[in-house]
Amino acid sequence: MVWVPLLLVACVVAGVGCARLCRATLAAGRPGRDRTEGTGAADGAGGIHGTASDLTVGEAAYLAGGPLRVTDLTLVAMHRERRLLLAHTGWATVVDSPGHRDDALERAVIGAIGAGGQSPIPLVRPVVAAADSVRLLAERLVDRGLAVSAAGHREIEAGLRTVRTGFLLSLALGTVSTLLVPSAERAPVLAGFALPLVASGLCLLIGRIEVYPYTRWASPAGQRLLAGLSSADPLTALATRGPGVLEPELRAALRSRG
Repeated sequence: MVWVPLLLVACVVAGVGCARLCRATLAAGRPGRDRTEGTGAADGAGGIHGTASDLTVGEAAYLAGGPLRVTDLTLVAMHRERRLLLAHTGWATVVDSPGHRDDALERAVIGAIGAGGQSPIPLVRPVVAAADSVRLLAERLVDRGLAVSAAGHREIEAGLRTVRTGFLLSLALGTVSTLLVPSAERAPVLAGFALPLVASGLCLLIGRIEVYPYTRWASPAGQRLLAGLSSADPLTALATRGPGVLEPELRAALRSRG
């Protein structure tokens, strides 16, 4: 019966992984304490203040692609309103400083470009993505239960790793245990190790169905709102689908490595 302790180890690891993943997934979709009132649309650029369903276009951009998607949306919105020029060579040039506007993201863009009024876009994007205005937008979405917090995302990833480890460990220990007993006694060994294998395998499958279809940023509730958005508006299409929907010159500008 040397295989029994190995079976217990496999069951414990598989059970811990499944429980951790389920807890993390449930917590990711739970709204936090609402620390702000309203949707805070003033934190976006002027061209992304419009709403689609219960989301501003800027909020949709964050849920679909995170801080960098919000940055790209802001840059393109400013370009379309002729306050910024995005060249296909990968440079951003300030045309009309929006200092008179109450837009935190636009101010972050102008600040990232610098006093010279011109900067490579690859240098601007990470600075804007890390700006306080983007962080506050993310916090509001987390509070509303529409976005997964950074801690929640890490917990989901850790849960998936634990489940995967449990599956592989059960497979390895089951194989070893099968080899340690005579062939006539292998039936109970196979039946015993089938439990943690099936449990962790099903949990991984459910995790791929229930977790991976959601973006890194949106909770299940946020994804449902994203699914209801129309891509007829160019900025909404950019927010939900990314720079691939843009004309070639703008795609080249945003994808340039400087």
